[in-house]
Amino acid sequence: MDRQLLQNLDELGIRFVRFLWCDNANIIRAKAVHRVSLSDYIKHGVGISAAQQAIPVMYDAPVPGSGLGPVGEVRLVPDWNTFIPLPYAPRHARVMGDLIKDGQPWNLCPRQFLKTMIAEAESEGFEVIAAFENEFYLLQQTSEGIAPADQTVFASTLAMDLHRSVIDEIAEALLEQGMFVEQYYPESGPGQQEISILYTHALPAADQQIAFRETVRAIALQHHLKASFLPKIFADQAGSGCHLHLSLWQAGENLLPNLQGDGGISPVASHFMAGILHHLPALMALTTPSPNSYRRIRPHCWSGAFRCWGMDNREAALRVPSNPEFLSPTHFELKTVDATANPYLALGTIIAAGLDGIRTSLELGESVTVDPGNLSEAERTALGIEPLPTNLGESIKQLSRDQVILEALGTELAQAYLAVRQAEWEAMQDLELEEEVKLLWERY
Repeated sequence: MDRQLLQNLDELGIRFVRFLWCDNANIIRAKAVHRVSLSDYIKHGVGISAAQQAIPVMYDAPVPGSGLGPVGEVRLVPDWNTFIPLPYAPRHARVMGDLIKDGQPWNLCPRQFLKTMIAEAESEGFEVIAAFENEFYLLQQTSEGIAPADQTVFASTLAMDLHRSVIDEIAEALLEQGMFVEQYYPESGPGQQEISILYTHALPAADQQIAFRETVRAIALQHHLKASFLPKIFADQAGSGCHLHLSLWQAGENLLPNLQGDGGISPVASHFMAGILHHLPALMALTTPSPNSYRRIRPHCWSGAFRCWGMDNREAALRVPSNPEFLSPTHFELKTVDATANPYLALGTIIAAGLDGIRTSLELGESVTVDPGNLSEAERTALGIEPLPTNLGESIKQLSRDQVILEALGTELAQAYLAVRQAEWEAMQDLELEEEVKLLWERY
C-alpha cells in the first residue's frame, strides 16, 4: 500500500501532503510533509505537542486548567481514505489526521470522538446522515479596514455576476473533492454567500466541513478577496450561520417521516429531536462556541434564539422543512450552529443528545407556528418555549452541568475543551465588536 501510495503521488505530481486536524479552539491546522520524506510518515504520521489541544484562539500557548502542558507528544496519523489532491493548490494534497497516543486513539482527539459517537449510534441500530450549510462573507481589504466585496441584497443576480468567477471556481473545486454542490445564492448581507453541499454519512460530513472552509478561503485569496465564516462581522448586517441538516436512519430507512405520510414526524425521530432540544443550552458551547457567535443569535434574525421546534419555522432552533414529495419530512435543521464550531465535536455531541432523547423517550412537544420573539414571556412559558443562552459564559455553565454531554466527551476532552472555552470567554467578553472582529475574522 505504501509503495502504491507513493507511486500515485508521483503520478499526480504531489510534492507536499498536508496532515490536517481541528483543535479545541476550532482552528484548522496542518503539518505538511514533503514527498521526499513521506515514506517515513505514512504509517505513524507526524508528531505534535499534546498541548495543542489546550491552545485558545488568541495565542499559541496552553491555557490553565486544561490538564495539558509542555510535556507530552501525540501523533497526527493520516487517514489515507481522506487523501485528496488540492485543486486550488497545485502539487499539494490534503489528508485528515487522527490523534494517536501510545499507539491508541487519544481521548482528546475530536475526530475520534465523533467516530465513537457514530459507533454508539450504530450499536443501537441508528445511523445519522448530515450536511453543514455554510454562509460566509467575501471581503476586501481597504485603507479603512475590511469591507464587503459588494453592496447587494439577498439572491441578487448582480451579486451572482459580480462573483461568478470565484463562485464557479469554488464549486468546481468542491466537486473535484467529492462534495456535491446543491445550491448557491448571495445571502442577505452585502458580500455574503451561501453554498450548500449534499448530505452524507456523519464522519465524511464533518471532514467535508473542514475541506469546505479550506477551499472557500483559498480560492477567495486567489481572487484578491478574503473569505470569512465569522458569525458576526458587521453590526448592521446579517450574521453567518452554518446550519446543520440531519436525518436519522435505521436499516436503510429514513426514520423522520411517520408511516401515515401526513407530514408528521415518527416517534423515534421526535425523541431524537427532543434530546437535542433538551441539551441545546449545553450543546451551544460546542455548536456556537465563540463569544462572537452570540452576536448573531438574536430574536427576529432567523438564527434560532429560542429553544423550540417548528415546521418551516425559521425562528425556531429546530426547523423541520416540508417536502413536496411523499414521504415528508425527510430531515430537520439545527440553526444554532456556526462555522467557528469544531464539526467533529459539534456533530458528535448532537448525536449524544439525540440518543439520550431516544433512550429516555423525551417528548418533543408541539410545533411552534409563530415567531416566538413576538410572544410575551408568559405566552412563551405557557408553550414551553425558552430563550437560549445569550453569551458564551452562559453556555459554558450549561455544558459544565450537563452530565450526559460531559460523559459522552469523557473527562480529559471535556476538561481541556471547557478550559479553552473559558479562557476565550474571559479574554473577549468585554471586547467591542470591532476589536473582536479584528482578532477573529482571519481565524475563521
